[in-house]
This record gives sequence, structure tokens and C-alpha cells, in this order.
Amino acid sequence: MRSLSATINSKWIALSLACVLLLQISGCGHHAGRIVVGSKDFTEQLVLGELFAQIIEHRTHLPVERRFYLAGTFICQQAILAGRIDIYPEYTGTALTAVLKQQPSGDKLDVYQRVQQAYQTKFNLAVGRPLGFNDTFAIVIRGDEARKLRLTTVSQAAAFTPKWRAGFGYEFMERPDGYKGLVASYNLRFAEAPRIMDLGLITRALKERQVDLIAGNNTDGLIPALDLFVLEDDHHYFPPYEAVAVMREDLLKKHPEVAGALDALSGAISDDDMRRLNYAVDGQHRDAAVVAKEFLQQRKLIN
Repeated sequence: MRSLSATINSKWIALSLACVLLLQISGCGHHAGRIVVGSKDFTEQLVLGELFAQIIEHRTHLPVERRFYLAGTFICQQAILAGRIDIYPEYTGTALTAVLKQQPSGDKLDVYQRVQQAYQTKFNLAVGRPLGFNDTFAIVIRGDEARKLRLTTVSQAAAFTPKWRAGFGYEFMERPDGYKGLVASYNLRFAEAPRIMDLGLITRALKERQVDLIAGNNTDGLIPALDLFVLEDDHHYFPPYEAVAVMREDLLKKHPEVAGALDALSGAISDDDMRRLNYAVDGQHRDAAVVAKEFLQQRKLIN
């Protein structure tokens, strides 16, 4: 009998291949003057995709097509290499470990420079300047549990995890900077095999006590809203995950003004900014396009 993780991995690979086939069928590599912005399939990526699309539209007056919800990292990488999309938001730590398969580093400048150079030489892709926030993985527990047990770090929580249930996303279970390395670094043990959950459901599952510990995102706006607590990564296991734009080099040769437009977002979004933007969509159920436009207007990045 195959293990649960093997079964899930097989299903995830099959889903990824199906999505790649769909991308191949649904579009060609020539966009007739349109700039195609893609994103992964969670709220923050949707917001970033809208920020990219709107600032390009307003500053270059080029038509922009949105192709959002493209599953995870693997699908977006394949889509941009195949010319199905021109730009998408990525994170430097994800690019370094999941795409380039390189060893992580705690130095954010080193990670950024390694990713920028490798993407250019290996993939002919440009990596834009960091947007200003670090969406590192966050090991999260309920706030009342943290206060009751006086927990602040992952190392302290390790004494309690044998009685806890964990919930993780599909990608986190498989990626090199994910589950296997985390449990090895902290010697974590759980009451049962981790539950594999959709990222859009994982935070509320923790709040509703379906699980007791999750790997979420540092910029998830629901963390403070639901009284959850981020444990300090005191072993510094996770590398920096600075948000950047990944762009096709041939697009920038034709339209260098696109890079200029996106450069206006460099350093413009703090961790707190991104939490508020995410919460506006996830917690207040507002339209991501409206939320993005308001942010850009408030920062005077568009009229």
C-alpha cells in the first residue's frame, strides 16, 4: 500500500500536468501587444497580480490580460517559460529552493542576487526589485494556546506537538524548504500524519480547532484577525521570501516601460501593508481589484 504522502504526491503531479496541458491548449505565446499577468492561486498572489496589472495599465497604457489562479509555483514557472504569461509575482526563497534547487541562505541580498543571476542565465527571465515585504512561511498556533503554554518559538512548541495535529498545504509537504526539513530541524512529532489542506482553508481550520499547528504565510491578514500566533523560527530554518516580479526578457526588450512601471512598486509594500491588503480580501470579502486600486491611489502610484 502506498503511503498517504505518496498518494497525494501522485495526485498533485497529475493535477500539475493537467494544468500544464490546459495552459498549452488555452493560449499561444504571442499576445498581440497585450501584457499577460499571471498569479498563483491564493489571495496574496491575486492582490499582487492586480497591483502589477493596474500599474502597467496606468503607466504604460498597454492592454493587460489577467490569467490568475494558475495553481502553484510549478505551473506559473512552466507558464512563463512557455510564453503563456509574461509576468507573475514570485518569492525569492521559493525561487531559490523550489525552482533552482539551491541551498537556502539567511541573507536576503545573497538570495536575491543568486535568484536574479540564475533566472537570467538559465531561463532568460528578469527578476524585478523586491517589493518591500517578506512573506516567509509562518508556523502558526492559536493565540490562546500560545498564552496558556507561554510559547513564543517553534523550539518551545516541539515539546507539545506529539499531542497536536498539524495542517500543511500540498506544496509545503513536497518542497525542499518545507515539511521534511522543518520537522528534522526542530525534531517535531505529531499525534497523526499531517492533514493536507488547501491554503485558502488552512487558517480557519486552525481557528476552528480542526488542527493545532499550521504552516501559513507571514503576511496572512487573518492571523491577527483570528487571534492566531506566529511562532518564532528560532533555528532560522526558512530563507527570506521577498516578493518580486518575474518577467520575460523578450517582453522587456519590446516594452522596457513595463519594467519601469513595476519598479515604482519597489520597496512600496511593507509586511503590515500586505497583511492589510490580504485581510481586506479574505476578512472583509472585498474585491481584490478594488483593494489594489485603492492602495495604488493612496500611495499616489496611479491617478
